[in-house]
Amino acid sequence: MFDLNSSSETAQRAIVVGAGLGGLAAAMRLGAKGYVVTVVDRLDRVGGRGSSVTQDGHRFDLGPTIVTVPHVYEKLWAACGRDFHRDVTLKPLDPFYTIRWPDGSRFRVNGDTDDMAAEVARLSPRDVKGYHRFLRDSHARYKLGFEGMVAKPMHRVWDTIKVLPQFAWLRADRSIHAMAKSRVKDDRLRMALSFHPLFIGGDPNNVTSMYALVSYLEKEYGVHYAMGGVQAMADAMAKVIREQGGAIRLGTEVDRVDVANGAAKGITLKGGERLAAPLVVSNADAGHTYSTLMKDAPRSRWTAKKVQNRRWSMGLFVWYFGTKGTAGMWPDAGHHTILSGPRYGPLLKDIFIKGKLADDMSLYVHRPSVTDPSVAPAGDDTFYALSPVPHLGHANPVDWQAEKLRYRDKVADVLDGLIPGFRDHITTDLIYTPEDFRDRYLSPNGSGFSLEPRILQSAYFRPHNVSEEAKGLFLVGAGTHPGAGVPGVVSSAEVLGKLVPDAPMPVIHKMAAE
Repeated sequence: MFDLNSSSETAQRAIVVGAGLGGLAAAMRLGAKGYVVTVVDRLDRVGGRGSSVTQDGHRFDLGPTIVTVPHVYEKLWAACGRDFHRDVTLKPLDPFYTIRWPDGSRFRVNGDTDDMAAEVARLSPRDVKGYHRFLRDSHARYKLGFEGMVAKPMHRVWDTIKVLPQFAWLRADRSIHAMAKSRVKDDRLRMALSFHPLFIGGDPNNVTSMYALVSYLEKEYGVHYAMGGVQAMADAMAKVIREQGGAIRLGTEVDRVDVANGAAKGITLKGGERLAAPLVVSNADAGHTYSTLMKDAPRSRWTAKKVQNRRWSMGLFVWYFGTKGTAGMWPDAGHHTILSGPRYGPLLKDIFIKGKLADDMSLYVHRPSVTDPSVAPAGDDTFYALSPVPHLGHANPVDWQAEKLRYRDKVADVLDGLIPGFRDHITTDLIYTPEDFRDRYLSPNGSGFSLEPRILQSAYFRPHNVSEEAKGLFLVGAGTHPGAGVPGVVSSAEVLGKLVPDAPMPVIHKMAAE
């Protein structure tokens, strides 16, 4: 599968480009297989999009904020001979989140079926039966889409072809929003049952109904918060890697993947230093991997034009801010709140299709300080408000240098309905736009979640975990199979573990064994 050089020591080496959660999980898996792993990342913290920034005593988790499907992480730690729960403390959340609409109605989500049916009945009694049908739909899609595909290699076309009959039976051609509309009549419930693909960069109007499986995942496994944030989980992963004998080099940018005779030979850093290894794993965005890191290597499938013409996930506008003396204020603002805007389908069309920055918005509001006091000084709060916005690849991209403060003020106007008067308490803030995602994470078009998870950009049709372009090159993370979201990127490393053999035994150990 890759070139084992004559030197046994070299053959044992592996390089991981990127210390995001997928790259860290990959390094853990390779370390467990006996490889001597070097992880290289241009940032100053591990975690990638799951890293954090501390400013004026407030710790801002920059990206993912929740942990679902804990057994994905338990399996990863177990593969390394360790116990996940000794290294990371998870706290279950109840409710998982609350959705609020402009008319004042709200929908509290938890994992109890009876509670959820009562919530549905409170909003729309006629939709209770349809809600139960949706739950059955969700479970069926979980069985096929999560249990059957997520942690399995999908780089052979047959792996996709053989599930097509089940996809057809489950109407995978129908969007998740269309499926929700077929089950419930109330527009608020249609939104509540179909918005989940936004958490992985997909347009509910176009993403396959297979993503209804998220509702089952939440119900079955719960929604958790990692104490210390996702950064704490990334730090725990880095600790495992170092204890396995691996190295992590931060503040170090990769210029290219070195390829010779169709095989990866290592990497070259921006300063010219070369690191040799016959096994290279890229946790950089798949688009960046092929368009930039392999710019000097011949490519047959993932040419620059092919990469650019893919459909990319939306961009994100994220406003991080800290407030002073507000602990205990705003009891309606829990750990997670979703503020749905006055439009749903048309707003999605503005974001994903038209590339238009609309005046209205929907917001995801994160207030971790109600669960984890370590995120803010005593008596204070830490927040972030996230708004989906167009990525930078549309015909007339948003000029965020001109728009970001105006858009922040619009976000503040919406937030006033949840946390009135909060602007008077702000002591520090930070704004990330798609331009920051482009510059900080090297994300093509500043997209928040790499390639959009449409049906023809999933499984076999997504960049493969084992590269088609060079032997010994593998991909993990949001841009490859199975896709974005923390369980997805960590599962991409599980797929890697099934594709890469154990490291060859060093000659001296082999002689001793004989």
